[in-house]
Amino acid sequence: METNAFPRQFARTRRFSLGVPRQFTVSPDGDRVLFVRSVSGSGPRGLLWQYEHGAERLLVDPAALGGDAAASAGVVAYATDRAARVVAYALDGALYVLRTDGGAPRRIPTAGPVTDPRPSPDGALIAYVTGGALRAVRADGTQDRPLAEPEGAEVTYGLPDHAAAESIGRSRGYWWSPDSDALLVARVDTSMVERRYISDLSDPGRPPRSTPYPAAGTANAETSLRLVTVEGGHTPVRLPRRAPEEDAPAGVWQDLAFEYVVSAGWQGAGPVISVQTRDQRTMWVVRADPATGEVEPLYRQTDDYWVEFPPGAPLHTASGTAVLPCVRGDDRTIRIGGVPAPAGLQVRAVLGSVGEQVFFTASEDPAEVHVWSYEPERGFVRLTDEPGVHTACVGGDTVVLDSRTPAGHTVTVVRGGKPAGRITVLTEEPLVTPRPVHLVLGERELRSRLHLPSWYAPGSGRLPVLLCPYAGPGMQVVTRARGWYTAVAQWYAEQGFAVLATDGRGTPGRGVQWQRGIVGDRLGPVLEDQIDALHAAAERYDALDLARVGIRGWSFSGYLAAGAVLHRPDVFHAAVAGAPPTDRRLYDTYWEERFLGHPDVQPDAYERCSLLPHAGKLTRPLMLVHGLADDNVAPAHTLRLSAALLAAGRPHTVLPLSGTGHLVNREGVADSLLLLELDFLKKSLNA
Repeated sequence: METNAFPRQFARTRRFSLGVPRQFTVSPDGDRVLFVRSVSGSGPRGLLWQYEHGAERLLVDPAALGGDAAASAGVVAYATDRAARVVAYALDGALYVLRTDGGAPRRIPTAGPVTDPRPSPDGALIAYVTGGALRAVRADGTQDRPLAEPEGAEVTYGLPDHAAAESIGRSRGYWWSPDSDALLVARVDTSMVERRYISDLSDPGRPPRSTPYPAAGTANAETSLRLVTVEGGHTPVRLPRRAPEEDAPAGVWQDLAFEYVVSAGWQGAGPVISVQTRDQRTMWVVRADPATGEVEPLYRQTDDYWVEFPPGAPLHTASGTAVLPCVRGDDRTIRIGGVPAPAGLQVRAVLGSVGEQVFFTASEDPAEVHVWSYEPERGFVRLTDEPGVHTACVGGDTVVLDSRTPAGHTVTVVRGGKPAGRITVLTEEPLVTPRPVHLVLGERELRSRLHLPSWYAPGSGRLPVLLCPYAGPGMQVVTRARGWYTAVAQWYAEQGFAVLATDGRGTPGRGVQWQRGIVGDRLGPVLEDQIDALHAAAERYDALDLARVGIRGWSFSGYLAAGAVLHRPDVFHAAVAGAPPTDRRLYDTYWEERFLGHPDVQPDAYERCSLLPHAGKLTRPLMLVHGLADDNVAPAHTLRLSAALLAAGRPHTVLPLSGTGHLVNREGVADSLLLLELDFLKKSLNA
C-alpha cells in the first residue's frame, strides 16, 4: 500500500465522517424517517433525505437552489414540527422552510443571519436566533417579530452558554411549548466572564475575535430562563439560587450556587429543568408553572464527588411516569416509575419514549453499548445483539437502529419489531482494514486494543510500540466498533509499529468508582494504567519492543502524551502531543472543577496536574502540535509549555497549524500532519 494513500483518504473523508446518515427524526406515526447525509463518502455537501415505504427520497440539495445556497456546505442541521411535516434549516445564515409532503424549499426573509431555526409544534411559526435576539416568523414568511431582545452586547437569548455547549452537552437555548403559544428561553449574560482573543496570525491585518471563556476558578456566564409568549409576554422562571447547606455534601470546597442549567424542555404540564450547583455535587429537577414562573422540586440528587445525569434524563412518559437517573452500588443507572434497570447495567443515554415504552442505551461490557426498552407489561428487553456500539431513534412503532460494529456501520429501520429496510451508509471503506485484537490486561482488567501489521509473522522480530489512547473522561476508543481511530491505528501498524490503545480510569462505561479514579489527579492514575497495559501486553506478545515506545494523542491524550515523556522517560522514548491542555488552570470551569476542585481552594491539585513545573525533566523527543485558531484548548497551553522547555534548555519540536481549530480535518492539513507525525516517530524510535 502506498504510504501517502491512506492519509489523503483520511483527510478527504474528514475522518470517514462523510456519507454517514445522522440526525434522525421519526414521524409520530412511524411512517417516515428524516435524516441528513452528505452527497458521498468524500463529498461534504449536506443533503436532507426522507425514508418512506422502504425507499429514500431526496428532500433538499442546496446545489439545486442556485446562488449562495449552491456554494454552501449544505444542510448541517434541521428541526421539524411535531408531525415532522414542516422542516426548518439554515444555509449560510439564510432561513429555508420545506414541507415534506411536497413542494420546493422556500427562503424566508429574516432580520439577520439565522442560528438554530425551529418550527413550532403546530408548524405555523419558525423561531430563530439572530444577533443575540430570539425572533419568530410565520412559516409563510410573514409577521417576523422579536420575542426577546438582548439588553446589551454581552447578553443573548435562545443560545447556550460555553459550559452548556462545550462541557455539559446542552446545545439548545430555547424550547417550544406543546401548544405552540410560548417558549422557554435561556438568557445568557457573559459580562462577568473573562475574554479570550483569537487571532489569525497568518493575517496580521485581521482584528482578533473576542470570546468569553470561563477558565477554572473564574466566573461563569449567568444563565436564567424566561417564559416568552408568542404575543410578547415575559415571565421569569424563578429557579432556585442556592442549595440548602444542610442538604449538601460536605467537602474541602463547597459552592452551593445553582450556576449550571444542565437540561430543559417542556414535559407534560410545564417546563422541566435540571439545575446543578457550581461544585457539581447537587442537582435539582424542577417543574415551572407556565403562567407564573414559580417552580416545584420534582427530584433531588447529591453525590460526594459529582452528580451526572445520562443525556435525555429526566424524562416523563405520556402518562407522566418519571424516568430518573440514580446511582445504585457502582452502577450509573435509571429508575422508571420506581422500577430500577437490571443490576450491572451502566446506562449511557435515555433515547425517548413512545407511549409508556421507554428506550435507552446501556452497557454490560464497557466495550459494547446496546439499545434497551422498557414497558410495564414486558419489563426490560435488550433490542440489539451484535457486538458493537448501538443507538436508536424512535417514533410510533418504528425504531431506527444506528449500529457500529467490527464489520462497519449500518442503519436498520425496524417496524413492529421486524426489520423493514436499511438507510444507506455511503462512508468510504478505509484503505487499511482494522485488525484489532481485543485484550483485558492487568489487575484492573484494562480494556485494550492491539494492532499488529498485517504482514507481521510471529517470531520475525520485535516492533517499536506506539500507544494511541484517548483515556480521558467522556470518550472511549476501545469498543467493539470500527471507527476512524481504529483505521488510523492500523495504518500506523502497517508502517511497522505495534499499536496499543487502552481505556483506563476515568473513562465512561465501567461504573462510578472507575470514573472517580482520577479525582484530584487527572494524570497520575491514567498514566499508570497506560504503563500497566503496555507491560501486560508485552508479556503476551513478543512483538512489542519495550526499548522503543512512543505515544501520540490529541487534546486530553495530547496532555497524556506530553506527561508520559516528562514523568516516565524510563518507559516512553518519544511523544507527539497535539492540542495538550498543559496548564489545567487555563481549561474551563465545568471539567476542571469536577475533578480538581477550585484552584484557589485546592491549588495543589492543579499544580500536581500541570505539566509546566516539570518541563526541566524532558529527556526524550517531543513534538508539540497546536491549531492557532483553537478556541477550546487555547494555543497558550502549548506556547507556555514550549517556553518552559526553552527556559530549561530542553530541545523540542513545535508545529503550529495556521487557521486550524481544535478539530483537524482539513485536506492538506490532516493528511500532512499524519505523515509528519509518522516521520518524527520513526526517527525518534529508530523504526
